[in-house]
Parts: sequence; C-alpha cells; structure tokens
Amino acid sequence: MRVATPGGRFHVRWDEGGSATALGQLAFFAEFLEVSGLFARWRDGCPMAYTSPNAPEVVDVLGTWLLSILDGQRRYAHVTGLRGDKVAPQILGMNKIISDESLRRALAHLAPNQPRYCSDEERAARSAQLAKSTAWMDTALSESSREALSTPWILDVDTTVKLLYGHQAGAEIGYNPTKPGRPSHTLHTYWIGNLRLVLDVEVQGGTASAGKYSRPRLRLLLERLAPEERPVLVRGDIAFGNEGMMAEMEEMGQHYLFKLKQTAGVKRLIERLWRRGDWQGVGQGLDAVEAELQLAGWTRARRVVVLRRRVKSSLVADASHENPQPELQFLDHSEAAKLWEYAVLVSNADYSIQAIGQLYRDRADCENGFDELKNQWGWGGYTTQDLERCNLSARAVALIYNWWSWYVRLAHPKTRLEAITSRPMLLAGVGRLTEHAGQSRLLLTLSHAAVDQIKAMIVNVRKGLDHVLASAPQLPKAARWPALVRYIVDKIINARPKTSPPTPLAPPSLALGAS
Repeated sequence: MRVATPGGRFHVRWDEGGSATALGQLAFFAEFLEVSGLFARWRDGCPMAYTSPNAPEVVDVLGTWLLSILDGQRRYAHVTGLRGDKVAPQILGMNKIISDESLRRALAHLAPNQPRYCSDEERAARSAQLAKSTAWMDTALSESSREALSTPWILDVDTTVKLLYGHQAGAEIGYNPTKPGRPSHTLHTYWIGNLRLVLDVEVQGGTASAGKYSRPRLRLLLERLAPEERPVLVRGDIAFGNEGMMAEMEEMGQHYLFKLKQTAGVKRLIERLWRRGDWQGVGQGLDAVEAELQLAGWTRARRVVVLRRRVKSSLVADASHENPQPELQFLDHSEAAKLWEYAVLVSNADYSIQAIGQLYRDRADCENGFDELKNQWGWGGYTTQDLERCNLSARAVALIYNWWSWYVRLAHPKTRLEAITSRPMLLAGVGRLTEHAGQSRLLLTLSHAAVDQIKAMIVNVRKGLDHVLASAPQLPKAARWPALVRYIVDKIINARPKTSPPTPLAPPSLALGAS
C-alpha cells in the first residue's frame, strides 16, 4: 500500500508471519517473577479443576489475567487487544492468550455465585469452591506483602466507591460523593501505610460504606499476624472513629488513630479547649492540644488531640439556596472574625501530639493509592453480574499491583513511580522475537525519550536478581523471595535523603515508603 502522509509517501505492508509484542520489556518483569517464584506459586496453588480436554490450562487463564491487569485494562473485553501477541505468552510459559469469554467462565468456575434455586449439594459444592479460591488469594496476597511487616508499620483502613452502570449484584445506592444517586460497590481496603502495598481488599454492596463493615475483615487480618508482625498503629478516618471499632481494637491490644465526627459533644469539647493557653505548634500551620473525652455511648474516656489551623485565604459563601439570583457573601480574612479549620483525633497510643498530627496527615497517601488503582489499574472495572467475581478480580488487581510495586522499587529505589509513569518506562517497547540455532532472541526497540534512564533501571533489576541468585544459590524459590524483599528494602532505605528528620517520637522506619 502506498500511503501519502505529511512526511511524504510510504510503502506499507502487513507483516503476517512476524512475532512481535508491544510489551517488549515484559521479559525483565517475567525474570523477576521467575527468580522470586511468585507467579509459579500462584499458578500451582490455583484451585481450578477443569475436567474437559478442551478447557484452557491454568497457566493460560492466569497468564491472560496477569497480562490484562498489567497492561492497565479495565474490562474483560479488552483482552481481545492482546490476543494477537505471540511473544508475551511465550515469555510467561503460556500456550496462548484465551478469549475474554473464556476468562469470565474460568473466574466463574473459581468464584461461583449462589443461585436462588439450587440443590443443597450444589450449594455446598459452590461454597467449598469459593472457600478454596478465597484461601488461595489470601495466601498470594499475604506473600506479596508480608515481608514488609518485619519493621514497624502502620495499617491504613479506608473505603472507596466503584461506580456501576448496570444491575449487578450489590449495585446499591449509597454514599457516592462524585455521582449521587448512582449505584455502586464499596471497596474496603487495608493498606501498608506509606509503602502503599495492599494487604487485602473486599468488595461489598453500595450501602456497606460504614466502618462496621470493615471491622470483621480487619480483625481477621490482625489475628492472622504474629505479634511481632502486627502494626504499631491502625489508622482511619471518621468512618472508624466510633465505639465499636475502638473497643475492638482495645480488646485486641492494638493501638489506633482515628478521626472523630463533628458531633455536638465534640463541638462542646472544642469550645472548652479553645481559649486554653497550651496550644502547641505541630507544623504546617497547625496548632494542637490534647484532652480526655467520653462521649455518650462510649464505655470509657479516651485521649483526644484537637488540631486547628487559621484559614487565611479569601473565601466566598453561596447563600442563594433555591433563589435563582446568586447571593454571595465575601469573607475577608482581614476582618476581626478569624476563620479556623479543625479536626479531632482519638488515639490510645502514647505518641506526642506533634507525632499524632504528622501521622494523621500521612494518612492522606491512601487517597493517592485509590486514585492509582481505580484510574491506572483495574479497580474501576472488571465488573460482572455477580459479586463473587468482582471481589476475586479486585483482589487479583491488588496482587499484581503489589508485584509491580516491588519490581518498580527494585528498578528505582529512590522514589515511587505510579503506573502512568512506570508502565511506559519499564513495560512498553517493541519486542521482535527471532529463533535461531535453538536460541530465542528478543530485539527491543524503545520509543521513550528516557532511554538511558530506562537502561540504568533495568541494570538495577538485573543486579538485584543476580545478587539473590549468587548469595544463596541453594535456596528454593520460596526462600528467594524474602531475600529479594530484604535487598529491595535496603536499597530504599539507602536511597533516602540523609538529612530528612524522622517523625517526632515515632518509629523512624514508619517513613520507609514515604520517599
């Protein structure tokens, strides 16, 4: 075909027999998975039990799922865009990339729903299969993050909303700040604070946004951890600052830091403390004072820290309500009346008030994780009619996200790179496969401007993998992964600026992933 373009005339033809991939640098990530054994253990532990000789193999199902998630896709139908890739399946040891419908059916086999009408035997069999799949993903998620729990860490618990546009199970109208009235699912998420790894995620109905719906899974996660692995702090927003959550944490001997709602009792406390003279500056323009508070319904008095900050910007209030004519009230900060914003935190930890303020401000990093997983990964998609597959897919996205996060920190230990930056640098690239004399050769062509930086990051990856293989060649793959994580953590700590001060009266290692 002769094609006329602004740059001149080009002769174009289709390369029917070529073997090429747009994910050329997948080979390096696959080596990371091979040395650590992560993908192999995930595949071998999969409870899929197809009996038909025409059914896809487990490695093809999980490999297709991995490639779709890693590519940043959001729908099962997008798998079609990968099926012409003949190189990526070979890199992962697959036979082929299966169709989107085969992937949906395979996940329905792994996480069957409970139909309204079925026999007791079938219902029991479905429940048993779902329990096996849940335990399988529990093991994989725990392995992907557990090695990071050897140093003091914070567990952040939070929820986010996944918008729905159909009649799926659990599609209910609940708390939805972006699109009120739109049905949604609620994702209850448990993070390793600052390092931004997902401990677990659970998809529930749209009305299950309150903190009490997170409590059973949170307790289960904490009880599964050995005493030396437990977090030094469980941190959450106003959804978790209630008697039920705090009493349960106290019963388990777990320190917590939550925010309180602005109830009448909290406002009366602020009025009593406002004119005290012992307010202390805690950084970023905030002042703080501590007291004890026992609200109605609480079983005991608890330590609270009140934070306030002067609002110095020019503000305007819209007082028109239903009046079509706007009535704006301009609030000038130079007037005699001072404007303040405030927050009230409750905690049973003995950190100083300076540390309490900083630790709660660090909780805002959860929102960055939600933004990345919903917009750059697949938490905003992979929707099916049943809630079981939605939950399984959300956990699979969290698992691949954790793997990729460790890989990127191995390549670039100085700072964390979100997927919108790391994928073009560490995954994209045209790879052309040639085979000669029994050898498979992959020729990579990068279109990214930062070619030298990319090559340096790949050198870091290869150096880390070679270090693990050379230092402990006799170790099985299961033992290589902890050694690799220790190597990555050491690189992250060494790459941190030496002049950055630790959080006052808080464990310095809590800021491991803040850089």
